[in-house]
Amino acid sequence: MRFFTRTILLLVAGSLSASVQAQIAPGQGEALSWLQKVSTAARQLSYSGTFVFQNGTRSETSRIVHVAAGGNQFERLEVLDGSPREVIRHNDEVTCYLPEKRLVVIEQRSPRNSFPALLPASLAGLGEHYQIRKGANVRVAGRESQLIRLEPRDGWRFGRQFWIDQENGLLLKAEVLSAQGESLESLSFTELNIGVPAGADAAKLSTANSERVRDWTIRKPRVQELRDEFRWQFRSELPGFRRQSAMLRSSGRLSDGDVRDVKHWVFSDGLAAVSVFISPLTGGGEVTDGEMETMGAISVIKRVIDGHKVVVMGDAPPTAIRHFASGIGTRSK
Repeated sequence: MRFFTRTILLLVAGSLSASVQAQIAPGQGEALSWLQKVSTAARQLSYSGTFVFQNGTRSETSRIVHVAAGGNQFERLEVLDGSPREVIRHNDEVTCYLPEKRLVVIEQRSPRNSFPALLPASLAGLGEHYQIRKGANVRVAGRESQLIRLEPRDGWRFGRQFWIDQENGLLLKAEVLSAQGESLESLSFTELNIGVPAGADAAKLSTANSERVRDWTIRKPRVQELRDEFRWQFRSELPGFRRQSAMLRSSGRLSDGDVRDVKHWVFSDGLAAVSVFISPLTGGGEVTDGEMETMGAISVIKRVIDGHKVVVMGDAPPTAIRHFASGIGTRSK
């Protein structure tokens, strides 16, 4: 499910604001204006196609159908490799179908961080932490694109590359780069069709799954804003990363009778994101404090703090994730 957390960003198109222009070097304005086109295109265009997600040694191919009509968005994402998975989105309501588990999960979730809308809601501040450059014209999925590079100004974040359709502004390919310029993660269309897909039900659940879900478990986790959470503090900040959200996720009553509540914070610099999950320790397995795993652009570190399991995950360098995790703790009473 890690893919879906990343794969289900919105830009507001328009002229550059004075505040953004003040933070970018001369000549970067044109490159930044290309980035401003992406969210509008992803939100307003109807399209269908196939794209490949590559993270480390892991590769996944998905088929997407997106229909924009009457101010609403309808989207169907079907993973074609490995375990069958299907995601249906109507505006902010996202429904995940997991046939092997006979499970349906329904959540309210913003479409940010989904492909092909992989850019922040606001461009303000990007120039402070990234050098933004215009690259060459390149063909992707049979379409002419403009390459835009974002090079980090420090070691707390990765570089990025975006290939943007010259005709309509849709993002065709995105890539995360290591400090050595190696590709750590990429999302790229291999086939793309612009326009309303054939068939009125193109963005609805597949017939195979719609006939089987009657007997499946339906889970609708309760998500609410986390208010007045003073117990936990984050002492080791990452420059440019600001808290975007804090929420309490409740899984509902599980098969063992327990209710799992997880506190979830999201911090972002506008491109990279770091998530923190905190839940009480249970007897369901050991957690080694400081255990770290990295795959492609994603690093995950687990900690045990004051009887709680703390998981920090993000698409930032491992040193940044470890630094941030080292500053998480509880306030003394």
